[in-house]
Amino acid sequence: MKGLEFIFLAAGSVLGAFLRYKITESPLLFNTLPVNVLIVNIIGAFILGAFVVLSEQWNLDGRYSLFAAVGFCGSLTTMSSFALDSSNLLENNHYGALAINVVANIGLSITALIGGKSLMSAIINN
Repeated sequence: MKGLEFIFLAAGSVLGAFLRYKITESPLLFNTLPVNVLIVNIIGAFILGAFVVLSEQWNLDGRYSLFAAVGFCGSLTTMSSFALDSSNLLENNHYGALAINVVANIGLSITALIGGKSLMSAIINN
């Protein structure tokens, strides 16, 4: 990795991690379901979907992918926190909330990614 590529990756990572920290610093619960992680995963998936379309359409340099996809979205979204939240729900016998958490994080993240791609495609094709 070259120096400039590292800077793009680092800048995206710092921004994504900072935004995730700000969104998740105060626990937000819906009944027993933690939604902070769900929010960052949906936002990150949407941004990634939009970026993929932009990157393909504009034939962006790979450094922008390091910044946006790997750095920013990679640091913003969080599989490990999702796993921890799910584990805590399981340990506390909140099986319904666990099922909702798993389905919501996976399903809504995929839906958000597709939504981001669709929205950006519609914007670009108009």
